[in-house]
Amino acid sequence: MASSNFIDYVKINCRSGAGGAGSVHFRREKHTPKGGPDGGDGGRGGHIILRGNAQLWTLLHLKYRKHVKAENGVAGEGGRRSGAQGEDVILEVPLGTIARQPDSGEKLAEIIEDGQEIILLPGGRGGLGNDHFKTSTQQAPYYAQPGEPGLEEWIVLELKLLADVGLVGFPNAGKSTLLSVLSAARPEIADYPFTTLVPNLGVVSYRDYKSFVIADIPGIIEGASEGKGLGLRFLRHIERNSVLLFLIPANSEDIRKEYNTLLNELREFNPELMDKSRLLAITKIDLVDDDTLAQIKTYLPKKIPVAFISSVSQKGLTELKDIIWQSLNASLPA
Repeated sequence: MASSNFIDYVKINCRSGAGGAGSVHFRREKHTPKGGPDGGDGGRGGHIILRGNAQLWTLLHLKYRKHVKAENGVAGEGGRRSGAQGEDVILEVPLGTIARQPDSGEKLAEIIEDGQEIILLPGGRGGLGNDHFKTSTQQAPYYAQPGEPGLEEWIVLELKLLADVGLVGFPNAGKSTLLSVLSAARPEIADYPFTTLVPNLGVVSYRDYKSFVIADIPGIIEGASEGKGLGLRFLRHIERNSVLLFLIPANSEDIRKEYNTLLNELREFNPELMDKSRLLAITKIDLVDDDTLAQIKTYLPKKIPVAFISSVSQKGLTELKDIIWQSLNASLPA
């Protein structure tokens, strides 16, 4: 996905349709000059509906669609004929899309399944025709209900990528390189910070035709939870991942400190991230000697599975995939 095409945040104005008015009408035929009321009901206004589409990966198609308006319902007619309903507007969005109020941040809807539909703004109800208001004492009512007005609101649509594994690390930790060798994804790779400016997804093949999805999240820096660097814009994508895979280069000055810094940024952003399964991969082991690797193993974080890998020489990748698969299935029911 090119950086200009990956859109994970849009703000649009939505207006559902107003309901049609009920009809004031009386039956008039040649042999029935004073028939009773037979006004029909108005039609419902169109809804604004969100629908999940697994083929979409971005909100790009909604970026320039600032106003979304559903049709109004049609007024009722004589002969108890109801008006037509206004046509609904269906907004197809990627899985992982959340609709929010722009001011309060209140979550209005969340799409996580293909084909899932949620009414974002309901259309106004159609008014009842005068046929509904006849009584024994009022046999010729000259009134009917107007249709309900539609709703109009600004809505924020926010995409959080759905992936099994999220790669967490500082810029140049080797996340994009690892994704490129594990999957068919082809992220931009270069030796400078923030090469990755958008999240990338890759499907990793595993044993017996199994697979899992990895998300390469743009690099975190110290202070990212406060909005520094790429900050909050991409931290939210990590919330959707089942497993967090921390990547730290073997030639880092202080691996334990880097790990704790990354952990702290995630904790500051969302404490619930601490409940996710965590794995650690020491990358770029081809750049250090065996003595250095042995020394690294003595002060790694405890109680977290660790893999030593080199994406360039493809060392340790099979072991890494085994660890990931075991972690993904550890919490599943037997």
